[in-house]
Amino acid sequence: MPDASIGIFDSGVGGLTVARAIIDQLPQESITYVADTAHQPYGPKRLAELRAYALEVMDHLVEQDVKMLVIACNSASSAVLRDARERYDVPVVEVIMPATRRAVRATRNGRVGVIATRATIDSMAYHDAFTAAPDVLLTGVAAPRLVEYVERGETMSDELIEVVREYLEPIRAAGCDTLILGCTHYPLLTGAISYVAGEGVTLISSADETAKDVYRILHDRDLAAGGEATPGTASAPPATPCSSPGSGDGSWARRSRWSKSHQWGYYL
Repeated sequence: MPDASIGIFDSGVGGLTVARAIIDQLPQESITYVADTAHQPYGPKRLAELRAYALEVMDHLVEQDVKMLVIACNSASSAVLRDARERYDVPVVEVIMPATRRAVRATRNGRVGVIATRATIDSMAYHDAFTAAPDVLLTGVAAPRLVEYVERGETMSDELIEVVREYLEPIRAAGCDTLILGCTHYPLLTGAISYVAGEGVTLISSADETAKDVYRILHDRDLAAGGEATPGTASAPPATPCSSPGSGDGSWARRSRWSKSHQWGYYL
């Protein structure tokens, strides 16, 4: 079991920020990453739809004998966490509580903002998480268009800056000194978001905090992989078809080997 991989999934490339943080903290671990691009974006979808998509992907990962599931998506975390922990025998890690804990520690004036997808904001998942910190005032704003910029690789443009400025206006008006990037896509826009938010605002990414939870659980449950990683030595294999849950057409076909240890990614 310790030599099994960690299963990570998101609707697209955003979850790679979480995968990257896990690799940096646990370079000896193997990662199986699934990007459910067949159903992206998750943000505008109803929670019932998100639950169905997320469970389908996690069922697939569990069939691959992963030793842990990481829901590297705020929208999916808000929709399926409780079900997942009851459904699977392996540990399930999500991204909302780690970011919440870090924001509570980071804020100096007790005012925290969160930008996230519509699904995450409507679920009230962050508001529920902050009930444990009643002295913190939370301002949540749905920022759905930011995912589109990330998915098409646009991280610097006047249009993007204006969109970010519009989304952050309620956050700035509330006097928030801490801002949670409540979608794993958003850290890829840190430059634009930081530029608009200003130097006095601390940005919180769930990626590093989630990786710390993964580290802790692997250690405490004796699930950590042994041996040493050999960064930078892996080469990419040719594309190989593999089965896709619900499709039957081998559409999870692009397999890529990452630069550390033996991490594999499947993309819909």
